This record gives sequence, structure tokens and C-alpha cells, in this order.
Amino acid sequence: MNKIWVSCFFTSLFIPVSNAQASLSLEERLAQMEQRLKATELRAATAEAEIRELKTPTVTPAATHATAATPKLQLTGNTDLKFYGDVEFNMDGASRTGSLTSVKTSAHKDWAPGDKERWDINGRILLGFDGLHKGANGNFSGFSVQPLADMAGKMNIDDAVFFFGQEDNWKIKIGRFEAYDMFPLNQDTFIEYSGNTANDLYSDGYGYIYMMKEGRGRSSDGGNFLLSKNLDNWYFEVNTLVEDGSSLFVNQNYHGNSLDNRKNVVYVRPVAAWQSGAWSIATALESNLVNNAYGYQNQKGRWLDQSSRTGYGMTLSWNTLKTDPQDGAVVNVSTAYLDATDEKDFSAGINALWHRVELGYIYAHNNIDQFNMADVSAECDDDCAVLAPGNYDIHTIHTSWQLPDIMDMPNFNIYLGAYASWLDSSATKTGNPDDRYGARVRFKYFF
Repeated sequence: MNKIWVSCFFTSLFIPVSNAQASLSLEERLAQMEQRLKATELRAATAEAEIRELKTPTVTPAATHATAATPKLQLTGNTDLKFYGDVEFNMDGASRTGSLTSVKTSAHKDWAPGDKERWDINGRILLGFDGLHKGANGNFSGFSVQPLADMAGKMNIDDAVFFFGQEDNWKIKIGRFEAYDMFPLNQDTFIEYSGNTANDLYSDGYGYIYMMKEGRGRSSDGGNFLLSKNLDNWYFEVNTLVEDGSSLFVNQNYHGNSLDNRKNVVYVRPVAAWQSGAWSIATALESNLVNNAYGYQNQKGRWLDQSSRTGYGMTLSWNTLKTDPQDGAVVNVSTAYLDATDEKDFSAGINALWHRVELGYIYAHNNIDQFNMADVSAECDDDCAVLAPGNYDIHTIHTSWQLPDIMDMPNFNIYLGAYASWLDSSATKTGNPDDRYGARVRFKYFF
């Protein structure tokens, strides 16, 4: 570097001055030499900076990532992507593992009925990935997928859906999801009827609490197609569920008979809902349109169709919690009626939530016309509550209490829940008439 500076100095100092005027005085020549010296110093500084830049290593994008002001995930177009999670683990205690109704008292799907007290820990972790693309004139499209890992070490899926439509107007959904809830249970923690999905709703030998879920969706044996429309205070939807209809029944058994599935069912479930302020009301119908989808052959070899099922429902809600989170309340009143082959079922429920305390009651009436007791195993005879034709009345009380903001974290809550169920029967023979009750501590964490 010093050699470059000296070279520049002497080159500037001894530039030929043959063309200079001979009349320049000594002072003028010294001033001229001083200006040349300053120019030489400037050129030397510039050259030094250029050499320093050449010796400096190139900085990669990874090296500058830590100093980036706003790191973000780059997506094609204007798609918004959201990632979230829902952790739910339970500590349960119940009087019996069996039940009077098709109540699933454990999140463990492999759990089997029995006559012992039950103490266990169960639960799952849900991960959600949602994508939304907004186009012109309010048009949109998107997807949602929710993998689910349970404590038994198995992977499942909650929702897997693609949707598109126009904002505040119409929408189409295709995939695995649940349609409009026609029997909301409010802040329930323990009355988890095996029927939170469209599969395993009906457990032979137990009372059935019909809640308009047979055509609601989230099936493991089929898929949904839903069309919805918003019009002022009105909301309309028509959900279509195509699936193996015999998956509605646990182990494909119905009234003591083993079902033979011949073709898929097609449930159509229209819903009309109206909302104004805190009030809302909804009515719905669900019906299988396919005849002879599943059934069985009797001892004479005659085929008996068991796939005729049509249900009706209505729910009324009053909700001020959205406008008043501190002192608001939620009250739901629901009723449902099912007209099925050899069985008529009626259900009604009411529940209320105020200051994070919930209390509810559910009544169900089952009228069974036929039941093949010869094919019911002796093991079921020790625990099942419904083993003969007749009328069955099922009563259930449930309650829960939310403890929010555990450890000062608003996304971490604990729920204390309990339930009690009992059955009255006019049948000539019934199974085990014992009451059932249980309690639960639920740990709920969102991220």
C-alpha cells in the first residue's frame, strides 16, 4: 500500500510542465504543487478502499438472516398460511367402563366395555395447517388439514378439507369435516358420545342418544360435499355424505344382527338457520337416499333392508358471551327425532354456561320394535343395558368448570367435568340397570 502511495506522489509531482508558462513565480509553482499533492492523496485513499473491498469475503443470505428486520415465509401469490395446535389430555375416573348409552368415556378408541371401575389418562395433540387465497371481487379458496396424534401412539386426522366461494355470499366445501352442529353441548368435557364423528354412533346393546350426527360428516369411510349460502340474517347449507353406511354401527351390529354392506349410502342434510343479535334458531333434516344399502338375511334367507333412516332436528341458542366476555352467558335448547328401521328415537337437551361454569341435562327415549337376542353374546349380557324390544328412557346430567389462564398463560386452561346417567325401561328384559357416573380433569393448551 505504501508503494502505491509513493508511486502516485512522485508521478504527480514530476508531471512535465513544458507547457506551463515560464513566467510563473516561485510561490505560484509551490501552490500548484500543493494542489497536485492533495489530488494524489485522494486517489491513493480511493485505491486503498477498493483493495479493502476486494479482500472482504462475500456475505451469504444465511449470514444476513439474523439481522433481517422482518423474517417471513414466502408463498406464491397472496396466500395466507396459518399454523396452530390444540393439546388436550385427560385424567379420568368412572364407575364402570361400560355405559348405559353409546357414551365413549375415553378418548382411547381401542378401549372396550367392561364391568370394572376405570382410571386412566388419555388425550391427543392436534396440529392445524390452514391456507387461504383471496382473489378479486371477494372470491376465495383455501384448505385445512389437521393431523391428530393420540396417547395410544396412533396418528389420525380430524379435518382435511378444500373450500372455495365468495365472501359473505356462498361457499363450497369438499373433504372430511363436520357440518352444522344441531345438538351443541356447550362447554362439555365428559359426555363424549361415541358419535362425535359419523362413525360408531350406534352401539348395539346400549341406549342411543340421537343428536343429528349421522349425516354431519367427518367419516373415516367416506367424504362430504357441502354448499352453503348467506342471505341477510339467514344461513342455508346442504351437506351430502357418501360413505359405508354400516360404519354407523359399532362392529356392524344392529338389533342383534350382523349387517352386510352392499353399497354406499348417500345422506343429504339440509340446514336453515336464522340469527339476530344474541338469538339464533336452526332446523334441519338428514336422510339416507339409497335403498338396500345394508341389511341382513333372516333364518328363511330373506333379505331385510336396515338402511332406511330419516332424522329431524331443531336447536335454539341465546349467546351474549361474544359481546360480553366477562358476564355473558350461553343457553342452548336442542331436540331431535329419528325414524329408522325397527326403531324410533327422540332426544332433547338443555345446557347453560355462565362465568365459565356449565350445567346441562339430556333426555333420550328409544322405542325398539325388534331385537334378535339369540345373537347377543353372554359377555354383552353382563354389561349391556338394551337387550330386548321395548321403550328405554335415558337421563344424563353433565357439568364442567373452566379454570383459565393457568400460570398466567391465556392459552392454558384446566377443565373439571363430571356426569351421571341412569336408565328406565319398560322392556320385559333388560341388561345391567346400574347407574353410571364419572369425573374428569382436562388440560387444554392452544398454540
